[in-house]
Amino acid sequence: MRVHIATDHAGLELSSHLITALSASGYEMVDHGPKAYDAEDDYPAFCIKAASAVVADQAAGVDALGIVLGGSGNGEQISANKVKGVRAALAWNLDTAKLARQHNNANVVAVGGRQHTVQEATELIKAFLAEPFSNAERHVRRINKIATYETTGEIAE
Repeated sequence: MRVHIATDHAGLELSSHLITALSASGYEMVDHGPKAYDAEDDYPAFCIKAASAVVADQAAGVDALGIVLGGSGNGEQISANKVKGVRAALAWNLDTAKLARQHNNANVVAVGGRQHTVQEATELIKAFLAEPFSNAERHVRRINKIATYETTGEIAE
């Protein structure tokens, strides 16, 4: 699986760790930055690039997911979710990481690097990456309603 990763300065150390650890686990890691620590960096560009790459890969039939990191993960999740076709979920425990995939078919996970130890964050992300979508009819139906709104602006009841 190809995994696109992006961060801000607060998640840079975690991002570096994840690139190494997930590569060792067989994931093809693609780093969308930043390349160096800058306390004044602007994370939206990094996260939008990673999210866009996930959507492009999935459209091309590539098995791909994304990771966006920050201090809280909130701004990074918001940025990723501005990309059409992205369903980014903030994971703060194992259940939310797994349910994001099982029920929401999330294709990007957001994690707050200042909210977890490196070990905890790594476990959350590995759980997200390993969890399949359930394909349960009710979840497919709900995701389709979100996609309809995203595409047409119409709210499906």
